[in-house]
Amino acid sequence: IGAPSNEKYVVSKPDNIEAFSKTIIDAMKELPPSTIVFGSLSTIIDLCGEKETLEAVRTWNKMANLYDHVLVYNFTAWPYSEETLKAIKEDMFNAVISVGGISERVIFGQYFGIFKADWTKEIKKSMLFRVLRPGGIKLYIPKILVTGPFDSGKSTFVHALSTRAISVDRMGTTIALDHGHIDYKGFSADIFGTPGQERFDPIIKLLSGESMGVFLIVDSTNPTDFVRAKQMLEITKSYGLPYVLIANKQDLAGALAPEEIRKQFNLPHDIPIVPVVAKDKKGVFEAFEVLIDKITGGL
Repeated sequence: IGAPSNEKYVVSKPDNIEAFSKTIIDAMKELPPSTIVFGSLSTIIDLCGEKETLEAVRTWNKMANLYDHVLVYNFTAWPYSEETLKAIKEDMFNAVISVGGISERVIFGQYFGIFKADWTKEIKKSMLFRVLRPGGIKLYIPKILVTGPFDSGKSTFVHALSTRAISVDRMGTTIALDHGHIDYKGFSADIFGTPGQERFDPIIKLLSGESMGVFLIVDSTNPTDFVRAKQMLEITKSYGLPYVLIANKQDLAGALAPEEIRKQFNLPHDIPIVPVVAKDKKGVFEAFEVLIDKITGGL
């Protein structure tokens, strides 16, 4: 803003791109290899002009390569010329990450996607994220559904997986919802468990329409409940959701192996079945990783 400053590097005339360049290049020459962040490239463009700023950015990028710096530019895509937007998105940088907001159905949040990265294949997938303090940026899954027959271990699974969880119980049986939250390996997710009784099927339908993935929990020792589990699975499959079958209670006598369960459900081999002992937290995080991989497509 042209105010006096005692800092080592000062841009004396913020509306003059040559003044910007002199200060930035001086800093790059004098500093050891560093990460230099431009808080708002858009502001520089607004002050100094589109063409002039883009020419300067090309020079800064060359100097950064020469002196082993990494440059990070924050840019807001205001209604600049198509030539400017194309140059920034496609031509001038090794990588471009797009960040935006979403407010569709019941999902509200921010997303990012890798628009361009010259060291890897193109990745068009976008992912929701949250900024946690402390914790930093976490990929965010707004809702994962946990469903299955009565007494299959849904509440136990939700509590085992979650960093914090709550259940609404009556006489030891879930009569409303389990709700948990997990932060694991850079992912943040909210988890909702449904009651197993048929009278609560409308809740499954409601939550399925708002979810991004499903855990179907079955009691490996009780194949008589598999018919009910198939009914619940059909409800969620009608929404095209990725799902993982959880073969719970694998520590008990008579527990069916995952491949035997696959035969009884007649599931194709690309549907994961994960053996779990939820009460001991065995297999629960492996199951979470499998479902996240299906949701994100292995991103």
